[in-house]
Amino acid sequence: MESQTDLLSIGEMARASGLTVSALRFYDGAGVLLPVRVDPGTGYRWYGPDQRAEARLLARLRRVGMPLADLRLVLAGWAGRDAALVCKLLDAHLLRLQDGLDDARRELSTVRDLLAQREHHMSDTPSTTGTTAPVRLTLPARALAAALDAVRFAVSTDPELPMLGGVCFDVDPEEQALRLVATDRYRLAHAQVPLGKGATAPATQVLVPAALVDAVRALLDAGDEGVLTIEPERVSLEAGGSQAGGPVLDHDFPDFRRLTRLSPGRRLSVDVPGLRAALATAEVRTSRRGQDSRDFDVAVLGISSDGVLTVASRDDHPAAHFAVNREFLLEALSVPARDQLVLELGGPVAPLAIRLPDGEHDFSLLMPVRLDDE
Repeated sequence: MESQTDLLSIGEMARASGLTVSALRFYDGAGVLLPVRVDPGTGYRWYGPDQRAEARLLARLRRVGMPLADLRLVLAGWAGRDAALVCKLLDAHLLRLQDGLDDARRELSTVRDLLAQREHHMSDTPSTTGTTAPVRLTLPARALAAALDAVRFAVSTDPELPMLGGVCFDVDPEEQALRLVATDRYRLAHAQVPLGKGATAPATQVLVPAALVDAVRALLDAGDEGVLTIEPERVSLEAGGSQAGGPVLDHDFPDFRRLTRLSPGRRLSVDVPGLRAALATAEVRTSRRGQDSRDFDVAVLGISSDGVLTVASRDDHPAAHFAVNREFLLEALSVPARDQLVLELGGPVAPLAIRLPDGEHDFSLLMPVRLDDE
């Protein structure tokens, strides 16, 4: 029997194994990895030093998605030195993964075939959108600059996704506005500039590369107005006696209207400096799920009983929580340069919307992060 001084606290075991505290609690409740001692008064868990190896093994098997029932048997076989049982369970899970990969290949191949058929059908159908004539828009320089600043941070830098490597310029005659949209899959930013009373322009859409967006933005500090000319293969801006222009990207931007169509969520007004300070000092967890397999810090947001947005601790999070990439959230909070913003929280698996208090058209979305113990 280990003495109290030999035991590892649940936090120490989490750090030693790579499992979160919440995951250790879960595996205790599931009968997979039980602590050697539980404080009868506080319920606090303590683990023996020899359980570190089992916890590390559990963390590895967890990462490859082994089912809970098999996890229990693997750890039992490991403890009993039953190598044959452990190897059979590992082989069976590997076969499941291979079968699942084969199924995924077949399904994705079918989707590619359907996409090819759809593109062939669309190529035979005359286009009814856009225009071949140049579209000239006279826009307030300050408004256009603010809109570009509001979306530029969300442009993708992934060379494998060139269709996301710029800002979509979309002229919407119904809204009488120029919409600007950018996304890198994990976040999306949307802003719009009114065309002005009496202004008319046909519907048209082009994808402007990031370098040209930056060149256009640099001119907008030199004048009160800018003349934006959109052609099928080129975009240019005249402002302050100077001009910047260049070719557009030969890619179709995703249907951003579909991407921004969200179910209403709970809206909370937040003090931006206070939230930034809380995010900077709060404990965070590191994840590698989904975002190009790179490590990133996860911020877990919650709502207190009195309706105030909170930043949860590293190992504990409320039942109703919202986990996002912390760096992305901090960047999105800084773009509008406002001390008050509105966060719209639809649920743990819904995008987090960050909005201006006085408008619906300028906003950004952050995709949720799935926590390791969910």
